Amino acid sequence: MFSKLSGVHVPHRKNTAAMPAVRMPVPKSVTIPMNMHIGAPSKPIVKNGDEVKVGQLIAEAGGFVSSPVHSSVSGRVTSVAPMVVSNGASIPAITIESDGEMTLCETLTPPEINDYNSFIEAVRASGVVGLGGAGFPTAAKLDVKDVSKIKEVVINGAECEPYITSDTRTMIDDAELMFEGVQLLKNFLDVNKIVIGIEKNKPEAIKSMQSTFASEPEVTVKPLPSLYPQGGEKVLIYNCVGKIVPEGKLPLDVGVVVLNCTTLAFIAKYAKTGIPLTEKVITVDGSAVSNPQNVIVPIGTSMQDVFDFCGGFKEEPKKVFYGGPMMGISVPDTSAPILKNTNAIVALNAADAILPEPTPCIRCGRCVSACPLRLMPLDFAKALATDDMELLAKRKVNLCMECGCCSYVCPARRPLVENNKLAKAKLRNYQTEKNGGNK
Repeated sequence: MFSKLSGVHVPHRKNTAAMPAVRMPVPKSVTIPMNMHIGAPSKPIVKNGDEVKVGQLIAEAGGFVSSPVHSSVSGRVTSVAPMVVSNGASIPAITIESDGEMTLCETLTPPEINDYNSFIEAVRASGVVGLGGAGFPTAAKLDVKDVSKIKEVVINGAECEPYITSDTRTMIDDAELMFEGVQLLKNFLDVNKIVIGIEKNKPEAIKSMQSTFASEPEVTVKPLPSLYPQGGEKVLIYNCVGKIVPEGKLPLDVGVVVLNCTTLAFIAKYAKTGIPLTEKVITVDGSAVSNPQNVIVPIGTSMQDVFDFCGGFKEEPKKVFYGGPMMGISVPDTSAPILKNTNAIVALNAADAILPEPTPCIRCGRCVSACPLRLMPLDFAKALATDDMELLAKRKVNLCMECGCCSYVCPARRPLVENNKLAKAKLRNYQTEKNGGNK
């Protein structure tokens, strides 16, 4: 076992850490795609012309690893049609014209939770997914055949990406909800070890959590080095509970469940109110943004509407993306909607967004030293160029979490993380064909 994992020191730029979230005005319309999570897309159950209210079910889960979708505004459905999302896929989406009233659906009531099964059903009905950016349906993560396999729960408060502070505000502003969420975990998952991992560059959040859980011996608040990618699941598990998740395995295989802190707080809020996931606190920041802040946004609101609420752009953005600059997903334009798992939108000016042209690799090995999982991007790039699938498998390219540390430290500005993504996809296709089409 390694004594510590590698990583990189990225600029923190937590400009909005001291800013409680403010609510933006109701948008004129929202467009809600059906793939706001890992797994099967949701299935629309409304049609053009239908009147809907806030919290009303508008799409059912499309399978076990999926999530229901609820209206984030009250108004009228104007479109149920495909839209092209950031990854280029065409996915059904529901557009709702807001009436400006934000009328709650009258059938919303707090769920009855009295045992493990009713707890899981409540989590499923809430529509919650991993709110830190991953987007895995939370009910599917918690719905295990043998709950006794869960030995530890790790709460992810690391928030290691530059700019993003929405989780920080959860730990400060919604500490009571986090406390109530932990009680739900203790009661219905029967766990007696819960670790909240927070990077040391968030002293106010650490203080808030230590105060909140001072009387809870089962809960440990663990300050972590401010070293990216501290919030990566495998890295967080190792640094919080000392366990290694093997290649091809899930955290549950080593007895661990990881939940984002905002996900946990939302579960507690839903248990109290019965109001499903219809809005998000997101950080709006970046060198092109006029007034960075944390904003409460109805899901499906266009990025442009959110940026306009923050004063628009002080200079033309050259790159806009969901999430932070290390693992964020770039969008072609600002009409892209806020999703369930959006924790930030960042707009960068030309000086921050345009990278130098790559030059030949100088074999310095910095990418290997920076990789938290001790992988070898040099070999991945070589194997990709020569179609050497056996080398990709031998060097364990599938362990790559695509954190971008290798690209960040490369003096030649090689597109290493992009190479790794392509290599993983190519190896996956190769292995599928080799197994006769069976994944």
